[in-house]
Amino acid sequence: MFRSKNFRRMQTAGVSAAAIALAAFGGAAIASAQNTDSAPALSGTMQNGAPFSFADLIEQVSPAVVSIEVEAEVENPFANPDFDLEALPPGFREFFEEFRRRTPDSDEETRRARGAGSGFFISADGLLVTNYHVVSEADDITVSLKDGREFPAEVVGLDQPTDLAVLRVEGSDFPHVAFDQDPNLRVGDWVVAMGNPFGLGGTATAGIVSASGREIGGAYNGFIQIDAPINRGNSGGPLFNIDGRVVGVNSQIFSPTGGNIGIGFAIPSSAASNIVDQLVQEGRVVRGWLGVTIQNLAEDVPEALGLDDDEGAIVTDVVNGSPAEKAGIQSGDVVLEMNGEKVESSVDLTRRVGNLAVDERATFRVLRDGRERTIRVEIGERPDADTLAELSQGPQQEDSAPSEDGEAEILGVTLTELDTETREALGLDSNIRGVAVANVGGGSEAAEKGLRRGEVILEVNGNAVNGASDFTQAIEEARANNRSAVLVRVLNPQGRRYIALSVADEDE
Repeated sequence: MFRSKNFRRMQTAGVSAAAIALAAFGGAAIASAQNTDSAPALSGTMQNGAPFSFADLIEQVSPAVVSIEVEAEVENPFANPDFDLEALPPGFREFFEEFRRRTPDSDEETRRARGAGSGFFISADGLLVTNYHVVSEADDITVSLKDGREFPAEVVGLDQPTDLAVLRVEGSDFPHVAFDQDPNLRVGDWVVAMGNPFGLGGTATAGIVSASGREIGGAYNGFIQIDAPINRGNSGGPLFNIDGRVVGVNSQIFSPTGGNIGIGFAIPSSAASNIVDQLVQEGRVVRGWLGVTIQNLAEDVPEALGLDDDEGAIVTDVVNGSPAEKAGIQSGDVVLEMNGEKVESSVDLTRRVGNLAVDERATFRVLRDGRERTIRVEIGERPDADTLAELSQGPQQEDSAPSEDGEAEILGVTLTELDTETREALGLDSNIRGVAVANVGGGSEAAEKGLRRGEVILEVNGNAVNGASDFTQAIEEARANNRSAVLVRVLNPQGRRYIALSVADEDE
């Protein structure tokens, strides 16, 4: 099963064809207010001696909910020459031998894989939404309606960052539902989730909103947490309020077993209307782009910067040729405001920049070297994932000269020269200047902050570190100036980041 970066046991709630081949289940769709038709207002009814009933609501909206079946040509893991059957434990070996015996194409390089998910119509002329990864690798897509009809579907547009896909089937007068662009959900509100769990077909479950604005790795939306049961195959199914309008899209589950334990997540409809509109009109999504890597002001980073609170986002890297670089934004800048409004976090800044129009001018208030300054940036268009990865490859040229001053230990960190051998071991380009972390004491603050052997320290308080002596000198200067902490810029294979380290004398 796929794992979220932020939740080890976070699992998406759908099943893609490629995921079936890997015994992994995917995420869910996100919906939009592409169709503005107003659905008739529905309300729950109280039956004598019975609990609240959603029967009228479900009867009204369920015809618009569909099951989606996909097929794809995927790599056959059993045909991989590196797959050593004899290396498996006896029990597993017997299972795979039996699988091969019963599967005629088990030795073929590729095989047909099938998957299933959910979706729903948003227009009478056949537009519907589902999850990006449910259909992104599919060769054939079939949509099944509640009344038994089946239609082949074509992809209108895909958006990987929000895991959204828009499909179309030929026809007219399809039952459809409308999205609430401003749902104003409150914790405790009733919701009804519908979809195709475990391939069983149209299924409805009810619960309440448990929380809102959950940050679980989505850069462009905060999730609605619900206790309405959602399971594998619910991916792309709608989440209704008691008025029968779509307020979210079933997306992920948090579970140690892969089944429902009462913690599910849906993407709010308010975050999706613009996405689907763009996919329908242009076939792609255009997002504003600043061209920086950022992180939150966590723990004692604000103290090291002389800030009173942890609101804002610190720039850890600037992409070469990006709008940010052209405007003069630098690594180490702390973005405090955008267009006159406070920046709460790195996610907040990412979302707000993504919602800006290309070529729009935005004003950022940043803190640099203890002084606030205003920088105006002409926003660019966010590149696709492949282009962005290429732009992010290869660190910027460091202007300072290398140093060869041996080894030092301070703050529980052992530092050594970044020589040719170390560069090769870490896979670093020759233009990188810094000092290598040779060891980190197990009980040290640096270890608690996540500093690890093999990482490279580039700067301390914005000053380049070219050897162990530079790092030691920076610590001593901070102590002499009565600084309680220093801000350390670190490089590892995942990129650059900042950590704050206390500089109290080690014998205190």
